[in-house]
Amino acid sequence: MMDDPWKSDRLVVPAKSSNKTDIEVAETVEGRSLAKGNTDEQNASRTQSRILDAPSALDRVREAARRDRKRKFKELFHHITVDLLREAFNGLQRKAAAGIDGVTWQQYEESLEANLRDLHARLHRGAYRAKPSRRVYIPKADGRQRPLGIASLEDKVVQRAVVVVLNTIYEVDFLGFSYGFRPRRSQHDALDALNVGLIRKKVSWLLDADIRGFFDTIDHGWLMKFVEHRIGDERVLRLLRKWLAAGVMEHGAWSLSERGTPQGATISPLLANIYLHYVFDLWSQRWRTRRGRGETIVVRYADDFIVGFQRIGDAKPFLEELRTRLRRFALELHPEKTRLIRFGRFARQQRAERREMRPETFNFLGFTHICGENSRGNFTLVRRTMRVRMTAKLHAVKTELLRRRHQPIPTQGQWLGQVVRGFFAYHAVPANGAALDAFRSQVKRHWKRALSRRSQRAYVSWPRMQTLGDRWLPRPRICHPWPQDRFDAKTRGKSPVR
Repeated sequence: MMDDPWKSDRLVVPAKSSNKTDIEVAETVEGRSLAKGNTDEQNASRTQSRILDAPSALDRVREAARRDRKRKFKELFHHITVDLLREAFNGLQRKAAAGIDGVTWQQYEESLEANLRDLHARLHRGAYRAKPSRRVYIPKADGRQRPLGIASLEDKVVQRAVVVVLNTIYEVDFLGFSYGFRPRRSQHDALDALNVGLIRKKVSWLLDADIRGFFDTIDHGWLMKFVEHRIGDERVLRLLRKWLAAGVMEHGAWSLSERGTPQGATISPLLANIYLHYVFDLWSQRWRTRRGRGETIVVRYADDFIVGFQRIGDAKPFLEELRTRLRRFALELHPEKTRLIRFGRFARQQRAERREMRPETFNFLGFTHICGENSRGNFTLVRRTMRVRMTAKLHAVKTELLRRRHQPIPTQGQWLGQVVRGFFAYHAVPANGAALDAFRSQVKRHWKRALSRRSQRAYVSWPRMQTLGDRWLPRPRICHPWPQDRFDAKTRGKSPVR
């Protein structure tokens, strides 16, 4: 039987394997100060005394990048050590799906040191070969399918190590309003910044924008030109080119990816941020400081971004010029998900004066944002869990419950408790208690229906269901502080609302 050409013949696995550019030099960061400590990953030190007595090699790279924002780094590859590869391996998810080589985390760990030394040797002598990603699809909240690329385990390890090295440079460069897939930055940090900006700044108009198929349309030529602004180490650049050209495997057939980066690959979020840093972030920063007449706020998380304007006279030109800017780099705004709306502290009054309906709402990072009023009649931003997100999650719970309905009730209860706690952990923001109650109640209804379908005599009464719910399903509790409090605590008053 012919061996699989994509199976690694170098891994020590005792067990049987299972399955130049015209970019303007003037596009630089204008007056941006970065809070210290955004990048917490660093090269492993050899001894404890070395950790305490001297900065690591990557710390020196970070400081060099901070001192000279135009420096091109030509010696980075030697930072990819066995120690860093080990850290990268230990940072991977233990239960993640295997790539096309079929090697799992547990199998690789059985001879970890031998595997890492072999991988390190292949990397430094140029014998490392990137494998195609295994294409899978996961359902989106709107019913469509999102393609994901599952890389082989060694590709994940090397990509994670390269991300650690490159982050020491790019975390110095990236702007403050960029939040997606960055160390010590989360979706809630982006939501907090948006909330504070809308409340504290004079915002009356919002551009709610989404880039159509962003991860699938990134131009490889432009991407490498952007990377080469800062990275001059040809061995690192060669690695990036290998991953971009590796292609995908779907139903046993290989196809070349001439555009885009595989969603799900460890390196993809960083490459996406680099692309948008040059295409959108630097441009919008320069636009609002040189062209904008009123106050402007920007919050970007990956390819979703919100831009707030004080004046409509700024909002419309910005949108038109943004369309032109994106087309230049093979991108376009999604026509159905991009709109300019009246929103902010004056929106309710202004629409009432025009005898219009209440202000429109917009969705961002899983929440519907609404113009509201507090008890004193002042503007406040109200956030509710997006209905489509909750519906999709409840549908998934219902489907899984039917599959699990013959399991013991304690087993089902433990699983449901984890699901509800996970939902609350993200969505339990101030003023969203009604959505949390609704989610828990609907989960309980689905559970009752699943238990009642065990057999003809398995009907479960509501009093019994109430007892089970109290036993296994946590009650709603607001887990997140008010956005202004957390934003001020994290920035310590040193970072302005961007």
